[in-house]
Amino acid sequence: MNLLKALATVSSMTLVSRILGFVRDVLIARLFGAGLATDAFFVAFRIPNTLRRLFAEGAFSQAFVPVLSEYRTRRGDSETKLLVDRTASLLALALLAATALGVAAAPIIIYVSAPGFAASPAKFDLTVAMLRTTFPYILFISLVSLAGGVLNTWSRFAIPALTPALLNLSFIFAALFLSPYFEPPVMVLAWAVFVGGALQLALQVPALAKIGMLPRPRLSFSDPGVRRILLLMGPAVLGVSVAQVSLLINTIFASYLEDGSVSWLYYADRLMEFPTGLLGVALGTILLPSLSKYHSASDESEYSKLLDWGLRLTFILAAPAAVALALLSVPLVTTLFHYGQFGERDVWMTRQALMAYSAGLLGLILVKVLAPGFYARQNIATPVRIAIVTLIATQLLNAALIVPLKHAGLALAIGLGACLNAGLLYRKLREYGIYHPQAGWRMFTLKVAAALATMAVVLWLAMGPERWWLGASGATRAAAIAGLVLLGGAAYFGALWILGFRLRDFSRRAA
Repeated sequence: MNLLKALATVSSMTLVSRILGFVRDVLIARLFGAGLATDAFFVAFRIPNTLRRLFAEGAFSQAFVPVLSEYRTRRGDSETKLLVDRTASLLALALLAATALGVAAAPIIIYVSAPGFAASPAKFDLTVAMLRTTFPYILFISLVSLAGGVLNTWSRFAIPALTPALLNLSFIFAALFLSPYFEPPVMVLAWAVFVGGALQLALQVPALAKIGMLPRPRLSFSDPGVRRILLLMGPAVLGVSVAQVSLLINTIFASYLEDGSVSWLYYADRLMEFPTGLLGVALGTILLPSLSKYHSASDESEYSKLLDWGLRLTFILAAPAAVALALLSVPLVTTLFHYGQFGERDVWMTRQALMAYSAGLLGLILVKVLAPGFYARQNIATPVRIAIVTLIATQLLNAALIVPLKHAGLALAIGLGACLNAGLLYRKLREYGIYHPQAGWRMFTLKVAAALATMAVVLWLAMGPERWWLGASGATRAAAIAGLVLLGGAAYFGALWILGFRLRDFSRRAA
């Protein structure tokens, strides 16, 4: 399979999900605004969603896929199927216990994760009720992650990439048609999370059955493959999820700020996640199985070349996304969220957080490419040490920036921490001789920088005054932002083409 084609497949499926996600967020902003009720929901949703990123898509995937790829490469389908069965059985049992504990301990979890809410009994109680409804999402989505890891190892990338769209469809349907039947109406969003998780799991079942890898109950605590996955998974929690831990800690800080702070950070984070999902998650998804196979085959030369390919694509695609998010912050926020209860002040506050996040976007995406360089080799210790340093540095930045910049300081701390994380990962890959840059990086960087400057000038001249975006109608804003995106893309990729870049230069086969 051509990895560039696979990347396009994963990114296009992810694009569908992200567009539906923006529709979801527009509806939430319009129907519920940014205040007490949405703060309660975003905290209740962020906890299982963060656990999903930490354990399901983070530590579990990074531990499971390399071992699974090794089994498939060296041991054949029968032993691989046994590994899948035993891993799924143990995971399901552990998740059932964790879900029951999370539902029972919801008040304690909210008190720890958003202690500022305790000052408002109504806000605290609503958040607890929502968390009890959303917590089972971690059960569904972790099993979805296991299924996705299997499908990706078999190079079936489309279904796992499209699956998240079902959660957004659940949100959209519930918000539009079911909210009047709930008291308070915002409670419908919590039930949408529950239903969306179940739908995502159901979609994976036929795809697993088609490749003969649908798990069946086979519980074993002594299976060597399962034990290796568990040993890798424990420390991998820190290694792949520093940004998510920081987001959770940011929620604690933000809970002490004025009402709306959690929501402003959420909406800015949603915009930042658009390129992160399309590029970072997609690149990490297609790189890890091939890197694992190259390592299993002891082909270190191709291993290094594949990392180089991933890094070049990251710079070409992530750098313009970061510049565009910063320049077009007001057009984007007004076009997507400035309706109904989402007022002008919410626009300016969300804009501050988005500009701060954009400073670290390249670092966030680079981590998604660099970290698999260690996990494919089942090297957990190095990323964990880097993660600890990054987490400490991020919290020091939080403490330094929250007073002068309020919620935007929290966003900036995450971005700067991600850049530090990426820089340290890169340094260690070079020190250990895992990655050797291919020739031509200096000229490559200069050409990308020239194209970025061209795009930035074009967008700056074309976007007009920010006040215009606040007063324009929704349809006018949508047409204008679409035009800006097309214009910026044409300026950037046109400049790259003039400078000699061609699509065929980035074609590469999977391992």
